[in-house]
Amino acid sequence: MSRKELITQWVATFNAADAAGLAAFYHEDAINHQVANEPIEGKAAIQEMFAREFALAEMVCIIENIFEDGDWAILEWKDPLGLRGCGFFQILDGKIKFQRGYWDKLSFLRQHNLPVPTE
Repeated sequence: MSRKELITQWVATFNAADAAGLAAFYHEDAINHQVANEPIEGKAAIQEMFAREFALAEMVCIIENIFEDGDWAILEWKDPLGLRGCGFFQILDGKIKFQRGYWDKLSFLRQHNLPVPTE
């Protein structure tokens, strides 16, 4: 499977709010770093992160572009509420080893009527 196909499947699984299914895309020692948050290390912790996030808000990822370059796939996305972001995925041996995501956390919290940190 190409990196682009893997990310397309990842997005479908994300849109199904399937935390266990998403975890299956990652190496056991993978790192997921959404830059608005601290990095998450390990497949089990990544699954827990997705489960927590899906419980907080209904999230939908609409693919704008997917690019491939060597071991990397790059996802440009938007959601139905107007939030935009991008993700960089290092894919080794058919699994995500490292992921970094960029998006506006304050806008996300406001759009979903979630508490905004005061610090």
